[in-house]
Parts: sequence; structure tokens; C-alpha cells
Amino acid sequence: MKRIMGIDIETYSSAPLPKCGVYRYADSSDFEILLFSYALDDDPVVTVDLACGESLPDAVLFALHDPEIIKAAYNAQFERVCLSKYLGHWLDPHQWRCTAVMAAYLTLPARLADAAVALKLTQQKMEEGKDLIRYFSVPCKPTKTNGGRTRNLPEHAPEKWVLYKQYNAQDVETERAVRKELEAYPIPEKEWEIYALDQIINDRGVRIDKALVKKSIAVDSEFSARAYQKAQEITGLENPGSVSQLKAWLADQDVPMESLAKKLVKEKAAETDGIVGELLKLRLELSKTSVKKYEAMARSVCKDGRVHGTLQFYGANRSGRWSGRLVQLQNVPQNHLPDLDLAREIVKNGEVDTIELLYGSVPNTLSELIRTAFIPKDGCQFIVADFSAIEARVLAWLAGEDWVLDEFRGMGRIYEATASRMYHIPKETIIKGHPNYEYRQKGKQATLSCGYGGGVGALQAMGAQMPEAEMQPLVEAWRAANPHIVAFWGAMERAARKVIREKQSARVGKIRMFYKDDKLFMLLPSGRSLCYQSPHFTKNRFGNDSIGYYAPSTAGKMIVQESFGGKLCENVTQAIARDLLSHALLNLEAAGYPVVFHVHDEAVMEVPLDFGSVKEACNIMGQPPAWAGDLPLRADGYSCMSYRKE
Repeated sequence: MKRIMGIDIETYSSAPLPKCGVYRYADSSDFEILLFSYALDDDPVVTVDLACGESLPDAVLFALHDPEIIKAAYNAQFERVCLSKYLGHWLDPHQWRCTAVMAAYLTLPARLADAAVALKLTQQKMEEGKDLIRYFSVPCKPTKTNGGRTRNLPEHAPEKWVLYKQYNAQDVETERAVRKELEAYPIPEKEWEIYALDQIINDRGVRIDKALVKKSIAVDSEFSARAYQKAQEITGLENPGSVSQLKAWLADQDVPMESLAKKLVKEKAAETDGIVGELLKLRLELSKTSVKKYEAMARSVCKDGRVHGTLQFYGANRSGRWSGRLVQLQNVPQNHLPDLDLAREIVKNGEVDTIELLYGSVPNTLSELIRTAFIPKDGCQFIVADFSAIEARVLAWLAGEDWVLDEFRGMGRIYEATASRMYHIPKETIIKGHPNYEYRQKGKQATLSCGYGGGVGALQAMGAQMPEAEMQPLVEAWRAANPHIVAFWGAMERAARKVIREKQSARVGKIRMFYKDDKLFMLLPSGRSLCYQSPHFTKNRFGNDSIGYYAPSTAGKMIVQESFGGKLCENVTQAIARDLLSHALLNLEAAGYPVVFHVHDEAVMEVPLDFGSVKEACNIMGQPPAWAGDLPLRADGYSCMSYRKE
């Protein structure tokens, strides 16, 4: 059995960690490690005071590279990246274990302090930590009292420094206590292999078109200044950005508005003309956040011209999917401009008037170019491969909806096939130019909205473009066409209720549920489990009996969440889609297609211009794992010299 070295470090950098991420933080010229605390297995914690001239012992340096010693930390990416910078080379992520991932696997809070509280451990973080970090680990404001210095050193507050060392050592104790508690629910080794690949992808990073980023920010600034001046001219107001001033002006124009919320402004602008309509449209333009992601790129880019750390492993603990960090690639706007390369050049030239002339809206143009700010390194191209209708495939596979699987094994025209079954019309007539083609959109909206028990609300949330009176009939038609999926919802809920009530196990097709230590687990075909803490029965907002469980809020506190059959189906479907992507990423990496980031069910690879092909990458991605050998997978793709959505 391998030994485990628990590690926690305290550091200094002038780069703002929450805004720029650990890679840019450690890339700062003034970055340094102040304290290094560690403990091998159950040994006492040792603290090395690097800031005061101590050095890491040779045994520790050896252990950091020894594959027979597991390095463990809470949010281990921080320790590994900082130590890699300190040592001058990347430490192998295969040798690391992240206790935060172990916590997320059990649906516990992401922060160490919150996880320790949720687990009711005797070992807790020291409450003084935030103040000590603020004092020693970030720049300070120069004042007369502190002699104009911009940084606090140990000699400036020796008593605080002693306390900081105690805090650093206590974190190792707390992390060890959390880790020992979580080891009773081991994560499959395959997951640690995927975690290591995730870290490699984050270490690799993706190149940024710095010229486009810089000019986009400048163009937005110029446009905003012009628009603000125009708003002043229209209204005569000193500050047309003031909500109170603008509401008073609108009232004077006989267009009173209680709120200037974006949705209300958009509705009012559509029905108003003249100077009021012009002003409201101008306000909508100014409210667009097209430049925020460019600013995030500018903050996060490292000296190598790349942004690192854009992916958060196990960021969505309900399914285990990744979430985005820094630039938030998971919600990048789509691009619909006819000539993206031309638009890129116009922006890089700073031609605001030309943008408005050709494309109408400066903010919309900048939004559509965000994706294209990610570019491959010289001599390379991007190959983008995306699973086709992955959730629809997985849901049908789980529920045994064979006609859906047969369609995917054949032509794969799932929207047409769905519409055909819903409205009893020949699939071959649902083609462009035929009157029946309008049904394809209904089939698409139903497929995307109705798979997890959703009704009219789900259609509206997905932006369905149809009269509300048509929505309920569409929902009923989809359910009639997919009886096995509808039955799967009910079977999942009945099984979960039985497990909670009887504290036994149950199986629904490919999913096994069981109860252990006040937790409901759902075992997936991949061998990974989803965990529901303290499952029980509760009342939902409609007053009906519902399944409840505890999960962390955004503030890190464990609060009651509700679930039902359709939601449980969504959880397992998205979890399996995530496991399929994980399998594909490993295969692509092994075949020499290095992934630089991925978004939802899409992988973006940076490969030499003379290497491989889109077809080969898609074929690799479309190979199912052994545990899903009969699942019909397909990936579609394209190549590009700047990231875009085709």
C-alpha cells in the first residue's frame, strides 16, 4: 500500500488569485511559497518556513517525485501547480489525489472549512486564516503607518507569523481528517486516471489571440463612450446610466417604468419608437456583457501566451460533469456571422464604424467573436469533435426505447423520426420544401425539452418558438411516442423511494441503487456512483410528497434539495454522457490528439497541420467503452484555425 503525504502551502503573489487562477498567480514574477506543511501518513505535521530561509528537506523533494508516495491536498491543483513553478518543472498529476474531488464525489461542499463542518469533524480550519492570508499573502495598501510598504513580511508582525504557521499546519490536520473520513467511499481508480488527464489538459492550456483580445476591449470601450455620449444627447441627463435619473426621464416622456430590468427594457423597446425607443435600444446595447470574457482572458493569460486552468474537474457534483473557470467556456456565445475571419480583422484594426456598418451591433459582433480568440499554436490547427445528440442516445439506451436506438444506428435523423412518431406522418416527407418540414422543429423542441419529465415549463425554458396553446399537446404527443422513457421515470422514482424507505437495494435496468451510511447511491454502468446525502421524504412547493436530500448551496452550507423520477433520470443520463466523454478524452490523448479544452460534449484538440484527420478523431471519439458496447455513438467534427461553432 502506497504512503500518503498530506500537503498544504501558503504563498504570496501580487496576481489576484480568484480573478486570474492559480496558473497566472504562480506565473507572477513576485510569486513565492512562504510555508510548506506536510505529514506522511499519520506522522506529526512538519512545517517548513521557506519565507524565513528554511529549505525543503531532501526527503521531501524526493517524495514529491516518488510515484510510490501519493501527494494529497484539498484542491490539489493549487499545491501541485505552485510547487511545479517552485521546482521549475511539472509535477506528475498521476501521483496526486485531490481531497476536494473526494468531497464532491459524495456531494459535499467544495471548500475545506465547509466540508469539515458537514462531516462534523473535530479537526476544523482555524478561523483566523482569512485575516492572516490577507495580511501576508496579498499586497497591502501603502500607508504612513506601515512606512509606505506594499507587502507585509514575517518581521513586520512576528506574533501573526507564528499564528500563520500554526494555521498552515492545522490545514494539514483538517485535510487529513477529511481524507480519512472520505476514504470509506473510495473513488474508482479510473476516475483518478481521468483526473490526471484533466490536470494535464489544464497544464497544457490554450493559446489566446492577444491582439484580438486587446482590440476587442478597446473597441468596446470606444463604443461605450460613444453610446453614453449619445444617450446624454438624447436625454439631456448628466448621467444616463443612473437608474433613478433615467426612470424620471422616461416618466417625463409618458413612458413610466417601474424597473429597468433587461427583459422589461427589451419588451418596451420593441413596442416604442421615437427618442424613447432609441434610448431603450441604446441601453440594451450598453448592458450587453460581450467584453467580460475578453477581460477574463487578458487577466488570466500567462507568459507563454496561453490561458490555463479553464476546466474544473467534477465541478457539477450532481452528475460529475466539468464546469468552467476563468473564461467560462461552458457558456460562450454561438457565432452566426457570415465571415468570421473578416470580422476578426476589422476588430483587430479597431474599425468601430465599419463594424456598425457591416454588422449593426458592436456588442453582438464582439460576442460572436469570443470563441475565435482561442487559436492553435504556430504550425497547428484545431480539430473539434462533438458527440451527436448524446443525451437522447443515452436516455433511450437506459430506458430501452428501441426505436430511438434503431434510428441512431441508421440515418440518425432523430428530430424527423420523433416528429414522425408524434404526428403519425411519414419521416421521408419531413424534408426541406415539403409542408411537413415544419414538424421537424416540433420534434427537435420535444426531444430537447421533454426527456426528463418536463412539460410546458421545460419547453419555455428551452426557448420553444410556438404558441403556448400548442405546448401541452406537444408534450403529450412526445410522451405517447416514447412510452419506455416515460416508464423509466416512474421506475426510477419507485426504486429510489423503496431504497430510502426500506434501506435496501434496487435495480432499474442498467442502474443499481443502494443505501449505505445515510446515503443513497446510484451505481452507473461505468462503475462510478452518484451520491445523495441523507435521503428522506419531504413536501415540495406544491405540497406533494417528494424525495429530498442534502447538497451544498452556493454559500457552502448543506441544504435540502428535492428530486423526482424525471430528475433522477436526468442525473444518470448526464452522468453517463460525462463518462463517455471521459472515455473519449483518454482515447484521443492516447492516439496523439492532445485536447486543450472541452465544452459540454465537445473536445477541442490542437494538432500539427500534417497530423491525423477530422475523420479519425471523430471515429476515436465515437468508440464506446466496453460497458456501453451496444450504445450507438457518433461524433461529428471539423478543423479550424480559430475556435468556432460550425
